[in-house]
Amino acid sequence: LKMGTYAMLRISWPMFPDALRTLSFWIAVIGVIGIIYGALVSMAQKDLKKLVAYSSVSHMGFCMLALGAFSSVTAIAGCMFQMVSHGLITGAMFLLVGVLYDRAHTREIAAFGGLGSKIPVYTGIMMLFSMASLGLPGMSGFISEFMIFVGAFGVLSKVLVGISVLGVVLGATYILRMVQNIFLGEFDTARWGGLTEINLREIISVAPLAVLTIAIGVYPKPLATLMRATLENLVTLMAR
Repeated sequence: LKMGTYAMLRISWPMFPDALRTLSFWIAVIGVIGIIYGALVSMAQKDLKKLVAYSSVSHMGFCMLALGAFSSVTAIAGCMFQMVSHGLITGAMFLLVGVLYDRAHTREIAAFGGLGSKIPVYTGIMMLFSMASLGLPGMSGFISEFMIFVGAFGVLSKVLVGISVLGVVLGATYILRMVQNIFLGEFDTARWGGLTEINLREIISVAPLAVLTIAIGVYPKPLATLMRATLENLVTLMAR
C-alpha cells in the first residue's frame, strides 16, 4: 500500500505537477472513499488478520487525502509520517496476529474471549498497538493523522475533511470491538486452557516497533528533521 503513495510522492509528483494540481480534489475524494470503505469493511470482518489488512486501506486513505491537499506543508508532512507510522503499527499487528495463530490455529475473532486473563503480556502488547492504530495521543498514529487533518482543513472542502474524520470514529469502533471480543469477557478454559504466553524471542521481535511507535508519538522532531529536505523540495516544486 505504501509503495503507491511513495511512488506518487517521489515519481508522479515531480514528473506531472500540473496533473496533480488539476486532479487534487479527486485524489482527495478517492482518499476519503478509501478511509470510509476500509473502515466499514474492517468492521464486517470476523477474521483478525483480514481486519488488520482492511484497516490498512483505511489508514492509507489518509495519505491520499494529504496528497489532495498538496499545497499544505503540514498535510504532506503528515502523509510521510503516516507511511512510517503505518509500517510500524500494522507490521507489528500482523506479527502479533501470527503469534496468536501459531498457538490457537484460528484467526476467528468469535473463537476467543477473555484472553487477557490467560496471556496478559501478549494482551498488553496487542493493546499498545491497537491503541496506536486507532490514533491514541502519544502514539505515532495520532501525530500523522492530526497533521493531515490540520493541513487538509485549510486547503480542501470542510465537508470532505469532516467526512474523513468519520474514519477515525469507525476505526475506534472496530478496534475496540476487536479488543473486547478477544481479550475481555469470559475465558473458555476448556478450549484455551493450554494457550501459552508470548515468548522472549517474539517480544524481542516486536519491541523495536513498540519503542519507535511511542518515540515518534511523544517526540516526532527527529523524524520531521529527517524528512525536511525532501518535503521542502516537493513544496518548492509545486510553488513554481
